[in-house]
Amino acid sequence: MQYMVCCVPVCPMRKTDAHRAEMVSQLLFGEKCTLLESGEKGWLHVQGKYDEYTGWVQDSHVTLIEENQYNHPDKELVCDWVNEINYNGYNMMVPYGSSLSAFQNGKAFWRKNTVHFKGNKWKPGESEINAKIIKQISYKFLNTSYLWGGKSIFGIDCSGFAQMVYKFLNIPIPRDAYQQADKGTPINFLAEAKCGDLAFFDNDEGRIIHVGILLNEHEIIHSSGKVRIDKIDVEGILNLETKQRTHKLRIIKRYF
Repeated sequence: MQYMVCCVPVCPMRKTDAHRAEMVSQLLFGEKCTLLESGEKGWLHVQGKYDEYTGWVQDSHVTLIEENQYNHPDKELVCDWVNEINYNGYNMMVPYGSSLSAFQNGKAFWRKNTVHFKGNKWKPGESEINAKIIKQISYKFLNTSYLWGGKSIFGIDCSGFAQMVYKFLNIPIPRDAYQQADKGTPINFLAEAKCGDLAFFDNDEGRIIHVGILLNEHEIIHSSGKVRIDKIDVEGILNLETKQRTHKLRIIKRYF
């Protein structure tokens, strides 16, 4: 098996091995993956380590690492909006939430590649999970544009937003909203919700199509057009700008 790590700020993961194919997710700098198969013209079919999501990436966006580095527990994320990494002697700006994979004392050696980082770090699991921390993390994404398949500060979808915030909380959750809705403990009433609970929304066929993070029993932060804060009640989301109902509430789940 070949072990790899993302070596660019954001690596698109596509449904098939073509630039025009749907972007189903992303790898951020430092995220690890394994090779499933090699395609033509530099395309690789990979599976991400963090959420086991699969997709096609370009070979120039990942680089080989050793098995022990792949298995090394990553306990630090970069925590500024953008962060300067020195990669093989050149500076690279990587987004909020990128992983410092196999780093020791601010350095990593990914085979022939040398990586240095001197910036601010976040250690998931070392902070108490409370409303202040959840808002501190999630508000960094405010006004980030909605991007299907995105999960970076440069563009993010609804489930990617939930997954990234929870990554900072040291709570792994699946990539897609319908998968996330299968986890956690149900909360029966909106009035019982607390900051950090996930609210899920369905369409007329009953399929989960959206997720957001509750700030309290009447406010939600979610990626819809952009990452925004809107009102929520037992019926669903009320867009504060348009005053329109946008999503129908289906279920609330708690993960901590």
